[in-house]
Amino acid sequence: MKYRSRTEIVSMILEAANGGATKTKIMYNAFLSYNQLKDYLSVLIENNLIEYLDGTREFKTTEKGLNFLKMHNAIGELLHTTIEKDDELI
Repeated sequence: MKYRSRTEIVSMILEAANGGATKTKIMYNAFLSYNQLKDYLSVLIENNLIEYLDGTREFKTTEKGLNFLKMHNAIGELLHTTIEKDDELI
C-alpha cells in the first residue's frame, strides 16, 4: 500500500462510517490497526466529525464529517483534472 496522508485516512474512516459501522468494519475498510483506529476515532469524535451510537455500538459520520468528505472529494477531483490537463500539454 502506498503512503497515505492523514486527511486521506480520515476520509476513508468517514466513508466507512457513513450510515453506521462498527470498529471492526472501519478498521478493515480503512486498512488500519486497532491502535491507529483508536487514535483517529478519538480525534474525529473530539472534532465532531464522527459520533458513537451507544444503542447500536456503531460509529456514524456526522453532518460536519459529510461536509469534510464532500470537500475532500472535490479537491481530489480538481487535482485529478489538473494533472490530466498537464499531461495533455506535454
